[in-house]
This record gives sequence, structure tokens and C-alpha cells, in this order.
Amino acid sequence: MLFLDILNIVLPVFSVIVLGWLLRRWGLIDGSFLLQTNRLVYYVCLPLLLFYAIGTADFGANFNGSLVFGSILAVAITFVGSYLYTVLRGYPAEARGVFSQGAFRGNIAYIGLAIALNAYGETGLTRAGILMGFLVPFLNFFAIIALLWPHRGDGEKRGASFWTRQFALNPLILASFLGIAWSFFDLPMPLLLERSLKIATGMALPLALLAIGGGFTLEKLRGDMIRAALATGAKLVWMPLLAALILLGLGIKGMDLGIGVLIAGTPAATANYIMAQQLKGDAELAGAIVMLSTLLSAVTYTVALLILRSQGL
Repeated sequence: MLFLDILNIVLPVFSVIVLGWLLRRWGLIDGSFLLQTNRLVYYVCLPLLLFYAIGTADFGANFNGSLVFGSILAVAITFVGSYLYTVLRGYPAEARGVFSQGAFRGNIAYIGLAIALNAYGETGLTRAGILMGFLVPFLNFFAIIALLWPHRGDGEKRGASFWTRQFALNPLILASFLGIAWSFFDLPMPLLLERSLKIATGMALPLALLAIGGGFTLEKLRGDMIRAALATGAKLVWMPLLAALILLGLGIKGMDLGIGVLIAGTPAATANYIMAQQLKGDAELAGAIVMLSTLLSAVTYTVALLILRSQGL
């Protein structure tokens, strides 16, 4: 049955998230464990996974420039539209950037890659990883602009080192571009390195999903729930629909169309909460958007996959 097939794609991802929540509730993991796990996943596991998945792939067969362009365009339109909405509605400065980044910046690394892997196998993971490699710099750039622009008149200056850290030193960007270069130039992967990476990368997605579940708490649903719901709707409904229309207009079909829609439909990134704290944003609103969108994405992913599968994608 089609519906059962969809559940077999979506539920394994969210069951691991639930497991992380249960482990935290049962006291088997704690806040310090989650902090270290998030650092391990972000700085080591996911960069290794991205480098391995992309670096060992046939770049020519897996790179689709129209998919990359269309996905970036969907992000840019959602960024501009969501920010202008906050201005027109008179949102306070600390809520504008948080609402906007919650509407366009998704959790590609933790959830998007896992869904792509379950839906399309290793090939889907590779193509999603390449797409992510090009998307992450734009997502970071737009998120920083959204958060800093409302405070542009407060007199605080950001030096070149700040911007360098945000873009050039992002481990996911570095790993993605290194993998892209390795694949593009068709460099050989020594057997020892390949087998070592295959073992090490096996822990990336499970640890990432456990960390999301362990950090899930209803206490973060304390922000303005109307604004959180609107941003969640933009992220989980508007953005994948927009991406689908753009990609179809560019002639994207098959697996690439499915991957573009699934990546566009990821829930708000957990990093949104951290960035909101660091850059004078409404952290409570950011936490509410992350929690609400993660919770509801199990439903929206199921609907999206039902539509994609019914179209043979």
C-alpha cells in the first residue's frame, strides 16, 4: 500500500527522535550529554558524512544546476517575503529576524538528509548532500541578515572576523565543498580511508536525531504561538509548494524534484534558536518555531510523500 510505504519512510526518522525524548525523560541521557552530542554531530559526524557521500559520488551524474538554482531561489523569495511580512505587520525588531529565518531556514542536515535517504536510498542522500552543500551558505547569509538588519541602528559593529566565522569556517560548508571538489576532480578514495569513513559516518544521522529528541521540550513552546504557527506554516507548506512550482517551471522532474521538495519542507533548524540568542532575537519565539515545526513535519512530510509517490516520484 502507498500509505504504508510512506509511513515506512517517515516514521523511522521520527521514531528515533521519540527515542531521544524518551531517553532524556528516563534519565539515561542528560543536558551535558546532548550538548556534547550536538557538538560531535555538528563538527565531526555530519561533515564526515557529507564529505563521504559527496566525495565518493559521480559529480556529473548527481549534480543538477537547475535544482540548485531553483532551491536557492525558493529560499530567497521566502526570506524576502517573510521579512517584509514582519515589517508590514509591525513586529518588534527582536521578532522580525526570528520569524523570517524560521520561515526559510530548515533542518536539512539533521532531518532532511535522513528523509532523503529513506525515500531515495544512497543516491538520494548523495544528491541531497550536494544540494545542501550549495544551500547552506545562502541559508546562513540570509539568516544573519534577517537577524541583524532590525538592529542595524544600535551602533554595534561586526568585524570581518565575525563574518568569516559565520561563512568560511562553517564545518558543513567546508565538508560539502571539499566533497564536491573531490568528486568533481574524480580524485581516488583510498580503500582504508573509504572504509574508515563508512564506519564513522554510520553514527551521524542516528546521533543527530537522538539529539533533536533529547532536546525536545514543551517549555520551548512559550513564545507567541500565533507567530510561531504562521512561520511554521510558511516553512512546512508555503516553501515546499513554492519550490515545487519553481522546479517544475525549470523542467526538474523525477528524483531531483522529489528531493527539492523534501529539502524545502524540512522543519526549522535547531540552530535558529542558538542564533536568535546570540544575535538579539526573540529566543522564545525561535524555540517555539523549532519545536512546533519539528512536531508537525511528521504530518506534512507524510502528505508531501503521498503526493510525490502518487505522481511516481
